[in-house]
Order: sequence, then structure tokens, then C-alpha cells
Amino acid sequence: MTSRTCPCGLPRSYDACCGRFHAGGAAAPTAELLMRSRYSAFVKGDAGYLLRTWHPRTRPGRLDLDPGTRWTGLEIVETADGSAFHGTGTVTFRASYRGGSLHERSRFERVDGAWVYVDGEFLD
Repeated sequence: MTSRTCPCGLPRSYDACCGRFHAGGAAAPTAELLMRSRYSAFVKGDAGYLLRTWHPRTRPGRLDLDPGTRWTGLEIVETADGSAFHGTGTVTFRASYRGGSLHERSRFERVDGAWVYVDGEFLD
């Protein structure tokens, strides 16, 4: 067990936060927590988790992550729906990396009760 803070920005250890989702011990209960866990998967280079949490309708056949990308922070800008009481939700975020940032509004849906990433729209 590590005491390192989770890359997603929440004040918990990786193991107690996104690590439990990555390991398969739990599923993210909200669209925002899935978004955070997917960001942490990018930080950790966990393409398998990213593919597992991608909607089957929009999931690519493979995902090649750039090992040179250094993610430096996640800011959740806005969320809409995406709770335990919803079937869909959106999360607008800014993910920073060395040399720039990515601003996106991501769409999420529940498939067989679990939140999955559908697609995203890049914002300026």
C-alpha cells in the first residue's frame, strides 16, 4: 500500500482512490469518479483500464499511449448528471501535461450498471 496522493487530485492515496478501480476491486460509482480514474490511468500508462471503461460502441481496437507524455494535473470544470441516479452524464475537465493542456467535455453512459466513457468534445 502506498501513501502517495492519487494523480486524480483527490486527497486520498492512489490505492484508496483510483487504484481500487484500476485493480478491478470496485467500479467508479459516478461519471466524475470514472473520469478521474481514467485520467489516473493515463498518468499510470494503464491502457487496459482505459479500454475496459470505454463504451463498446466507440472503443478503439487498440490504444497506444505516448510514454513521453507527462501529465501534471486534473481540474474538473463542470459536471452534469452522472450520479448513481442517472444513466448518462458529462464531465468537463482540463488535464494538464508538460507543454500544454487538454480541455474536453466528456460524455458517459451506464452499460450493464457500470459507467463508461462514450466520447468527448475538445474545447478551446
